[in-house]
Amino acid sequence: MKIVKNDLFDYENRYIFQYDKGFKFSLDSILLAEYIKLPKKGVLLDMCTGNAPIPLIVSTKYDNQIYAFEIQKEIADLAQKSVELNCLGKQIHIINDDVNNISNYFNSELFDVISCNPPYFKNNIVNYNKNDILSIARHEITINLEQIFLIASKYLKLKGNLYLVQRSERLDDIIYYARINNIPVKEIQFISTKKGGNPIIVLVRCSKNGKPGIKVKRVLDVSNSCTYKNMFG
Repeated sequence: MKIVKNDLFDYENRYIFQYDKGFKFSLDSILLAEYIKLPKKGVLLDMCTGNAPIPLIVSTKYDNQIYAFEIQKEIADLAQKSVELNCLGKQIHIINDDVNNISNYFNSELFDVISCNPPYFKNNIVNYNKNDILSIARHEITINLEQIFLIASKYLKLKGNLYLVQRSERLDDIIYYARINNIPVKEIQFISTKKGGNPIIVLVRCSKNGKPGIKVKRVLDVSNSCTYKNMFG
């Protein structure tokens, strides 16, 4: 596959390396990056970063330090090339490793915010894509929701936030793993990508040691959006 340089959607002066065929970042990454809110000087960890669209977009709004894990070397290399192209090497740090090995890099309770655009589908070999890169990105082969919450519970600071994007049908799993790992869901934002259609995407904010109670925001229809900048205020 050929590597190409693309504009990072409509974010000015941001570019991203991708394969011309196959792996590309999606709307989900843009929505999650816009949904994330960082405290002043807070440190962000992005799990399953892919070719780093979330760190690149977040860097247009914040100058906080960002660490990002990507298990697949080919994709991590694309992320690193994009970081260097955008002259963001002092802010964004790509780690080519399984995020389950995070203890080799960081102490616990280090991060103010953790974000993740995880594989959406449970491990089901019948539905695997023949392209291994896409299979790992889409299916819970190397990481699953349970592991994501276990990592977040250990590496978030007290009252730190975990931001996730997922398919709406996985919301019950999210609420369950959030509760048993003491990172309860605090906010739910449903996203509709088709006018009049049911919301198929959900954005979730969880807070470590947060008090009970969930704020459910009204469904956001993005079917006619030409930009997603600052859509969450």
